[in-house]
Amino acid sequence: MTPNIDVVKDYFFELQTKICDALGEIDARGSLTTETGNVGFSIEDIKQDNGSHSRPRVLDGHHIERGAVQYSHSIGASLPSAASERNPHLAGRGFQAAAISMIMHPRNPYVPTFHANLRFFIIDEENWYFGGGFDLTPYYPFREDVVHWHQHAKAACDPFGEDVYPKLKKWCDEYFVLTHRNEARGVGGLFFDDWTQGGFEQSLAFTKSIGDAILPAYVPILEKRLDTPYGEREEEFQLYRRGRYAEFNLAIDRGTRYGLQSGRRIESVLASMPPRAIWKYNWHPQAGTPEAELYDDFLPVRDWI
Repeated sequence: MTPNIDVVKDYFFELQTKICDALGEIDARGSLTTETGNVGFSIEDIKQDNGSHSRPRVLDGHHIERGAVQYSHSIGASLPSAASERNPHLAGRGFQAAAISMIMHPRNPYVPTFHANLRFFIIDEENWYFGGGFDLTPYYPFREDVVHWHQHAKAACDPFGEDVYPKLKKWCDEYFVLTHRNEARGVGGLFFDDWTQGGFEQSLAFTKSIGDAILPAYVPILEKRLDTPYGEREEEFQLYRRGRYAEFNLAIDRGTRYGLQSGRRIESVLASMPPRAIWKYNWHPQAGTPEAELYDDFLPVRDWI
């Protein structure tokens, strides 16, 4: 099958709608705003003269303090360096890109933050690739939730080879690290880039398998934990750890750099940032506390399955 960006665009567009509908419905549960109908993700439709098209969708919600699910189709005259640094021979070439990216920052500290993105770049019929993945960032984690997350990650990969999940998990563990702190961002998941295995049709099927696993991986965790009681201590630690999330996005993440370099609307690029975060000078959790458990038992890389 010849690489076809229209097929990819259609899938990403439909996936955005599916995810926003599902998470918007959950977020509205118990919300007083349901009486006025002021619920769900906002929606914008932005088209440019060169044919580029984006549809940002953002939620400032009841259970989800900030959620963003962004769809974009970009047409550019020169591939940004963040996209070509792994393939320098493609630098300066014209390109098209389709992508969906999402982030959910929950209000309840017992619900993990989650992030996912899928993308497709094409220069010509010989030069194209998929990339993306998903990862989980808990604050007060439960082992059963992390195992559930990785089980769905593995199930999405297994039809494409028994070596795929271990490879992509390792890639994720190595990518989502605050290198300036030598500290993992969360408990990982999947990450892949420059993916062309099996040709376009097989690579598209693999990307769809990852995308279709997002809701089954996250929704049960969200629904199980969203009403867990918490207090000021838990919220303060959540905001402290959100600071780490902001550090990663601004200092390390290639996706953020790509968005800034490609001229995308800054509001869309930074919609993934947490709405609130704090930094504490030279602070460390006390041994034996629930906060220390995150650092000691969950952030170190391990086989969760």
